[in-house]
Amino acid sequence: MTAAAAPSPIRRNITLLALSQAFFMSVQTMGIATTPLATHAILGPDKSLATMPIFLVHVGIMLSTFPASFLMARIGRRGGFTVGALAGVLSGFTSIAGVYQQSFTLMCVGALLQGVAAAFAWYFRFAAADSADAAWRPKAISLVLLGGVLAGFIGPQTAKWAVDLFHPVIFAGVYLMIAVYSLVVMVLVQGIRIPPLTTAQKAEGARPLAVIVRQPTYIAALVSSMFGYAVMTLVMSATPLAMLACGFQFGDSATVIQGHVIAMFLPSFFTGHLITRFGVLPVIATGAVIQMLCAVVNLGGIDFMNFFVANVLVGLGWNFTYVGGSTLLTQCYRPAERAKVQASHDFVVYATTATAAGLSGVLQAQAGWQLVNIAALPMMAFVIVAVTWLSVVNRRAAERAVRPAE
Repeated sequence: MTAAAAPSPIRRNITLLALSQAFFMSVQTMGIATTPLATHAILGPDKSLATMPIFLVHVGIMLSTFPASFLMARIGRRGGFTVGALAGVLSGFTSIAGVYQQSFTLMCVGALLQGVAAAFAWYFRFAAADSADAAWRPKAISLVLLGGVLAGFIGPQTAKWAVDLFHPVIFAGVYLMIAVYSLVVMVLVQGIRIPPLTTAQKAEGARPLAVIVRQPTYIAALVSSMFGYAVMTLVMSATPLAMLACGFQFGDSATVIQGHVIAMFLPSFFTGHLITRFGVLPVIATGAVIQMLCAVVNLGGIDFMNFFVANVLVGLGWNFTYVGGSTLLTQCYRPAERAKVQASHDFVVYATTATAAGLSGVLQAQAGWQLVNIAALPMMAFVIVAVTWLSVVNRRAAERAVRPAE
């Protein structure tokens, strides 16, 4: 599956959005690998708030999801993505000030701005789907997320190179590169062309959100994305702190995060094809099982390879549950409904991941690494239950459709 097989306008959008995704995820990766450690160094004896800025990244996403979606409905995807990239630039410079001034408050503000930027950028996948027909939507979403593979190399390597760029002020160089990469995203998004709603699509009208969210398909899509992302965030946010407690260095945790990010996005080469071939529900269920295996590996030991393999598994499982959930969501709404439905989905997803990010540091500091991983198991079990339920609902609906009229 390649973008080259798509029609030309779709191909252009996918290419630019995938490159934007690469630099956006590089920013996210550098923040994940750096911010818990930078905050850890700033805090006093109580390190429980070391992941608070990561929590605030997700709060920023959550609070900005609806405004970002509705703003783009008014000014277009390109304008909205430009606003988001600008927030990323401001995030980088605010965090630089936080590192220089040893200010926990500024680190939190920088993280919140990073979340605002991410709220816009996570719509890259839906922007690609908006310009594709139904057959191409899973592949368009998957191919845009494939840009994250580049981030798996660019982000951690940049962090390793830039960490001592302004020695002895450690970490400031990483945040400078966050600002630079956000500027790159701002330039790239100027080339996308997403067609506006047609007159016929506008005339079709929009149902109340309360009606849409009661659909079994919407519920299963939300559960898949929500818990798939929450488990990934819970484990990933606590990993640098757990590795620090086990005596590993910054370069070790950056390498683990690198493997994790590559595993998040490399499957996008084939996830869309798997969904087309086997159906979205089996792909989601497989992802949930893989994320369960992550917890099992982490519970099995605290060697470097335990951290590395577990983070690869949780990244792979996230790809299946998140691409699957996003694809399932596109089956729930009409074109005129997409802004509010996409926003409602992402709001709940990031409310959950914000909670997971906030709890990860507290659980790691107060209860330990084992409980962080045990908490992942019931969430993934719930995803499997949800897709099984939807499968039963769909099968019964199909049976009723083919049953002869009495």
